[in-house]
Amino acid sequence: MSLLKKFAAATFALTMTLSLAACGGSDAPAADSNEGGDAAKTYIIATDTTFAPFEFQNESGEYVGIDIDLLAAIAEDQGFEYELQSLGFNAAVQALEAGQADGVIAGMSITDERKEKFDFSEPYFDSGVVMGIAADNEEIKGYEDLAGKKVAVKIGTEGASFADSIKDQYGFETVVFDDSSAMYMDVTVGNSAACFEDYPVLGYGITQNVALKMVTEKEQGSSYGFAVGKEKNAELLEMFNAGLANLKENGKYQEILDTYIQE
Repeated sequence: MSLLKKFAAATFALTMTLSLAACGGSDAPAADSNEGGDAAKTYIIATDTTFAPFEFQNESGEYVGIDIDLLAAIAEDQGFEYELQSLGFNAAVQALEAGQADGVIAGMSITDERKEKFDFSEPYFDSGVVMGIAADNEEIKGYEDLAGKKVAVKIGTEGASFADSIKDQYGFETVVFDDSSAMYMDVTVGNSAACFEDYPVLGYGITQNVALKMVTEKEQGSSYGFAVGKEKNAELLEMFNAGLANLKENGKYQEILDTYIQE
């Protein structure tokens, strides 16, 4: 197991021993501090559960992925501690908004609407949306073939936003799911004709034997960013940006991407 994945595994183990509820308060809490000394803050970072290759559980039950490994590497580079809370995308964003988490890293697109509630890091990944259909489907070649059909999307994703932006033009309706696996299943069993998903996510699923295929070129999407509450945890955001810059300079950033994304 790589150093980054060992770090991520250790982080997850720590998470399971501590309760978010124990932190209390309306502001995102700091964990334990030294008696009589300066507080050593441990940040609570919320994430998604099933958004491979950005965050997912491996065969050993450890949380791994681009976001998980990147966070671990940045924390090591900058010398801060954190507890990882795997909540699902919507719950993670809600926890951040309610002050129950210090930050969110979950393949979260940087949008103008979200900027009204959250402060974002420098982008750490540029997304793009593709359309996936069942691997044995030979009828659908493009968007025009979706007329009168259902299209599966995952709530809160770039794929869902893109589908909403073109559904009136091409005459299809969307069916919303909470996780990617359920969305994929709906397409493979034929309930939905297609799905829209970020290209590395769908691509990774296909490499893991999800019975789908891509039939469109990548549409330009938004960039992913690490989020904190509006005008909160500025020091955490600064450390994330500094660590990200260092990882890009020393090659670890590309190493993490190469671990999970292949052309």
